[in-house]
Amino acid sequence: MAGETPSRKRRFRRQKPSETYQGGSGPSGAPEPSDERSAALLPHAVGDDGRGPAASPETLPALPHQGAETADGPPAKSGRLAGVRAGVRRSGQGARAAVGYLADRIIDNAPRIPVRDLTTLRAQFPGLGPEQLADKLVAGAANGTATVGAGVGAAAMLPVPPAMPAELATEITGVAAIELKLIAELYEVYGLRPPGTLKERSTIYLATWSEERGIDVTKPSTYKNAALVSSGLKRELRQQIMKRMIRNLPNLLPFMVGAAVGAVINRRDTRQLSERIRKDLRVRQVPWDALEALPPLEQPKELERPAEQVARRGEPER
Repeated sequence: MAGETPSRKRRFRRQKPSETYQGGSGPSGAPEPSDERSAALLPHAVGDDGRGPAASPETLPALPHQGAETADGPPAKSGRLAGVRAGVRRSGQGARAAVGYLADRIIDNAPRIPVRDLTTLRAQFPGLGPEQLADKLVAGAANGTATVGAGVGAAAMLPVPPAMPAELATEITGVAAIELKLIAELYEVYGLRPPGTLKERSTIYLATWSEERGIDVTKPSTYKNAALVSSGLKRELRQQIMKRMIRNLPNLLPFMVGAAVGAVINRRDTRQLSERIRKDLRVRQVPWDALEALPPLEQPKELERPAEQVARRGEPER
């Protein structure tokens, strides 16, 4: 019909909402939540101005600090540092234990070292004075320690890390035995035999070796308060052993280089030690003419000959 709106342009009238929808804006007609409930549902409360709450240290979540422990355990960085510290601590304890063990072995071996008295030395080297005889003793001891150093260096021709501590311990023990024998015989040559038993004399020789000086045996206060105290003596021995181990580290160089280095280092150290001790003993030297007849030195029982052991027991020799 003329004047009517075409069907394609005809608008549908919006129906009036039913009574079921008049209770609220949602389709189910449920009442809108109150302000308190809306605030509880929101993750953060909203202020009166429509903005969120102001940021403050109390409201911010606590963040773990770097290096602090968490619920899963310490972080990786602090764990590595703790592992390094523990490893260094164990290494230090192991080194101290090894040095203490060497000190105990040297103390135990000192009374077992055979020492020649002055009468025996003058019979073996006739026509020599005190200084010439002392030179002979020093040269023999230097050759002996050089041989020990060369032998250990040859054994370390191919580097084997697990065997290096044992090689160093063997070298230090052998060198200490040779040098203790030299010290005891130098005391005899200069007429300054320490008084006391074999064990007491060995303690004085150990104190001389560890301190690298000649002890005045005529004044008991100079050695009885220092040398005969086991704790002080062991401390000095540990320090001397540690110094020797550090100086002998080049002996472990491979390809026979350590053998030559070890021989040179040991010969030099023995000569330097003997020079220091002879300098102190020479000041208090007793001339051979003024020496009284001294009894022969007591020898260790383990080093007696079988015939001497049989004669001492009064049994017939087989």
